[in-house]
Amino acid sequence: MQKGIRNVLMLASLPLAMNLAFAAPAQKAAAPAASAAPAAGPTLSAEDKAAAGKTYFERCAGCHGMLRKGATGKNLEPANTAKLGSSRLEKIMSYGTEGGMPNFDDILSKKELADMATYIQMPAEAPPEWGMKDMKASWKLAVPVAQRPTKQMNNVNLKNIFAVTLRDSGEVALIDGDTKKIWGIVKTGYAVHISRVSASGRYVHVIGRDGRYDLIDMWYEKPTIVATMKAGYEARSVDTSKYKGFEDKYAVVGSYWPPQYAILDGETLEPLKLISTRGVTVDGEYHPEPRVASIVSSHDKPEWVINIKETGMIKLVDYSDINNLKEVTVNSAKFLHDGGWDASKRYFLVAANASNKVAVVDTKEGKLAALVDTAKIPHPGRGANFTHPKYGPVWATSHLGADVISIIGTDPAKNPQHAWKVVQEVKNHGANSLFVKTHPKSKNLWADAPLNPDPKLAGSVTVYTIADLGNPDPKPQVLDLAAAADLGKTKGIQRVVHGEYNEKGDEIWFSVWTGNKTEPSAIVVLDDKTRTVKNVIKDPRLVTPTGKFNVYNTQYDIY
Repeated sequence: MQKGIRNVLMLASLPLAMNLAFAAPAQKAAAPAASAAPAAGPTLSAEDKAAAGKTYFERCAGCHGMLRKGATGKNLEPANTAKLGSSRLEKIMSYGTEGGMPNFDDILSKKELADMATYIQMPAEAPPEWGMKDMKASWKLAVPVAQRPTKQMNNVNLKNIFAVTLRDSGEVALIDGDTKKIWGIVKTGYAVHISRVSASGRYVHVIGRDGRYDLIDMWYEKPTIVATMKAGYEARSVDTSKYKGFEDKYAVVGSYWPPQYAILDGETLEPLKLISTRGVTVDGEYHPEPRVASIVSSHDKPEWVINIKETGMIKLVDYSDINNLKEVTVNSAKFLHDGGWDASKRYFLVAANASNKVAVVDTKEGKLAALVDTAKIPHPGRGANFTHPKYGPVWATSHLGADVISIIGTDPAKNPQHAWKVVQEVKNHGANSLFVKTHPKSKNLWADAPLNPDPKLAGSVTVYTIADLGNPDPKPQVLDLAAAADLGKTKGIQRVVHGEYNEKGDEIWFSVWTGNKTEPSAIVVLDDKTRTVKNVIKDPRLVTPTGKFNVYNTQYDIY
């Protein structure tokens, strides 16, 4: 276990692949326990407790919180879990729920499930803090800016590169979208959540769930990490400064733990400013763990939209003068998660998934435009923008807790009667969806359902012809992409996740994975027009590929 934090339970949960260079300083003391230990109750050996803590971090903390207070997932503090008991908890974890929790019986052993049931009946303990001093100590500038290439040193079409998260190997694969070949693989943090592209299109910024942040320079012959730092113990989101005059100047990274965001130098990742997000929720109650769920960068002003999960507050952060930082706080609803711009890039739409709403922020006016009621637990990714044949410009989200796609009007100027309303709901092939996708050049709307416990549904995608959505009862096509990947028989369910378009908008890529790094995975590339398989990318190095981020579409927020 890492030096100086041997007795901190949640640090035992950090991935074993975490580089020791990012360990907490030896003098760092653990924060007080979240709640006092009971006189008697469920117990585990130190070894089993550490193993269960690691599994909780990797599989559960994202939805339920490091302190287990709940957000997208339910509160898992002992007062609630003890009522259910070990047997019931094991069944829930084994088989999943209709509310969006996947089954884990194909990933975790019976002993691991039993230990986890015991672990979540034990008091949660808080990890230590991670402040500016720690960030600066973790910062490694591998190549100073002056020593980097002054021109692109390869012949790769960088606009059509896909940054692909290899979840369980702690890597990112840069795949050439033209040749469908792996251009390079770089070692990163554990389970990179997203990749974001600098305004110049040169750099890929990646953040691991373990808080490790890497800056990849694509001008080298092979993709090269030129800087790295550790933002915290758990993180999900990064972005860069994209407004004219600030291109590549700043980067921003948000942490789940500690709950905070940091502003960095965009070309070196040197930490410059740290801002806590702890505070009072929209309900007026203090929360110790308001995590930074997602961040997007405006193209129209020097501003980031930073979404604070537990408080239900959206921060519009003006980065034009970071020494005198200005925040506009917009109250919305809990618990904020992911979202994206409408087609005009004036309005930002974000899922408040525990409230079954989508919050709409007018970034031009700096205020909440609407709270839109949706089906259960919206989970849009970035969402999908298109022109509906009946309702005009719209944005769509799928759902973890319902087998529908909600379509929301987004044009208050020319279609005010439809703006900020769910104008249509169409069927997805199953609930437990994570992403919905289209492209300005596409005539299709796609949705996955990877967390569904039914193998057939988890391995399939729904696709609608956008023109057909104007009909009274539009019918989708459901494609079994797990079968198309032809991975053979696997222990784990073959789940299809995260559609991503290529630069031209004529291909859509889906990952097929089992959630087990010892079993094969693949990426299925479809011709968007014909909906037929063009390529199946298979390579032993493709270990549980998940998110795929096309450089051009990510650089310009095209979705």
